[in-house]
Amino acid sequence: MKIMFSAGEASGDTHGASVAKALSQIDSNIEMFGMGGTLMEQAGVRIVYDIKNLGVIGIVEIIKSLPKFFKLRTYLKRVMLKEKPDVLVCIDYPGFNMKLAEVAYELGIPVLYYIAPTIWAWHSSRGKTIKKFVTKVASIFPFEAEAYRKFDCDVEFVGHPLVDIVHPSMTVEEAMDYFGARPEAKRVLLMPGSRKQEVLSLLDVMLESGERLLQSHEDVQFFLPRAHTIDRSELEAFISERNVPVTITEDHTYDLMQICDVCLAASGTATLETAMMELPTVLLYKVSPITYGIGKMVVNLTHVGLPNIVAGKEVIPELLQDDVSVDAIVNTVLPLLDDLQVNQRMRTELRSVRDKLGEPGAVNRVAQLIYNLGKENIDE
Repeated sequence: MKIMFSAGEASGDTHGASVAKALSQIDSNIEMFGMGGTLMEQAGVRIVYDIKNLGVIGIVEIIKSLPKFFKLRTYLKRVMLKEKPDVLVCIDYPGFNMKLAEVAYELGIPVLYYIAPTIWAWHSSRGKTIKKFVTKVASIFPFEAEAYRKFDCDVEFVGHPLVDIVHPSMTVEEAMDYFGARPEAKRVLLMPGSRKQEVLSLLDVMLESGERLLQSHEDVQFFLPRAHTIDRSELEAFISERNVPVTITEDHTYDLMQICDVCLAASGTATLETAMMELPTVLLYKVSPITYGIGKMVVNLTHVGLPNIVAGKEVIPELLQDDVSVDAIVNTVLPLLDDLQVNQRMRTELRSVRDKLGEPGAVNRVAQLIYNLGKENIDE
């Protein structure tokens, strides 16, 4: 059996690696290849295109990169023609993967979509496209599965993979020692995103906010888990321009989360991870004004952050666009650092998020769906 993957950013690489490992446990002879990153490669996927410099966000930014995406899609079509995979697994990255699914459909290759397009948030007409070109949707939210059923898609709610993944591997004491955390210090986690563009947009204002926090607090430690799609040297160059002591970390991020007091995070999967670790988080979201203006017209959501969407209410504060400023960040973070009751109140609210994400075993269920789809294709 030959399985082709298409993941376009760090979170997709993480999910793809988990699925690849689960597939290998079902059948060690499965051949896996495709577009992905370091984690997928380590999990046994032969990488035919590395995603390291691929990530862009926003409508304006995507338009600038269209020629690159057209070339990439043509290249991956050639890969499909040569390799003849039994299944194409599309992971997130809908702007690109929906077009790739269409290519696979034209070549007679079954498609499973995992971390599917958020038709419940915006662009619901994509449901019709998914119905036509995608064989199976593996849905990670119950409300998402229901949205796809309205378009008569073949969809199965598998649960959220983070339920299996997000938990500490160390005790608090072990984590404090591992990261060199000082018990008397306030500890702030910085998560500016996994795409270079996000880092350019958010890290500088995070660091400037850190400088302000150091003016009112003698002892604050800042930690920044490096996304494997961002070079360490690039982060170090950013940090060197500000007078903020930041420890760049490479692993055990969930252990780090459990010893921090507050997190500043780019909108995305990271905020769901911090929610599941019950770490008070301030969400930051900033794109080009044109992208944001168009988004406000087409997005059918009252919240941006995944924890808030899952909870159905605001459990973490959201700073959007012009509110992503030093003053707003500091004013939002200070109560979470200084008032234990405020901090604990948010942690209590965050506990409800994990409960709504389904039972453990999502990755194994996805792998089994892929394997069954491949077997059906081979048997035909």
